[in-house]
Amino acid sequence: MAIRYIIKDGDPVLREISKPVPEITPRIHKILDDMAETMYDAEGVGLAAPQIAILKRVIVIDIGEGLLEMINPEILEKDGEQVGPEGCLSIPGVLGKVKRAEHVKARFLDRNGKEIVMEATGFLARAIQHEVDHLNGVLFTDLTEEFYQQEKLNIETMN
Repeated sequence: MAIRYIIKDGDPVLREISKPVPEITPRIHKILDDMAETMYDAEGVGLAAPQIAILKRVIVIDIGEGLLEMINPEILEKDGEQVGPEGCLSIPGVLGKVKRAEHVKARFLDRNGKEIVMEATGFLARAIQHEVDHLNGVLFTDLTEEFYQQEKLNIETMN
């Protein structure tokens, strides 16, 4: 495993659309392992492959409930609404208020190629939507007009 460099806003790779993973190989396993290590090292809750300059549809998430690895994720359904703070490892020091679906149903492959369909609500639903957006070249800053400097922010004031 290795900690990878997280590219920052302004790098055109973040605006590209990622390609599906046609086959799960040892290279994809290495990418998943490196992404998890990189996310934990940066103290993030999610990371998409484009953030480490790999245009593959691969994301990792851990909101404190254990590592979730998603290959070729797609959101099948969205409903409800939540508005809350979001940040991004590619846009350090900035948070914004973003409106997202409260509930999502997603389909993806795990590292062994098994298809999984799962439902998520709240923070996990927010994280999935945020990371899938990365795969489509969308940043959270595209979805909000209210920004905050992280070091000056009391998160409670954003809810």
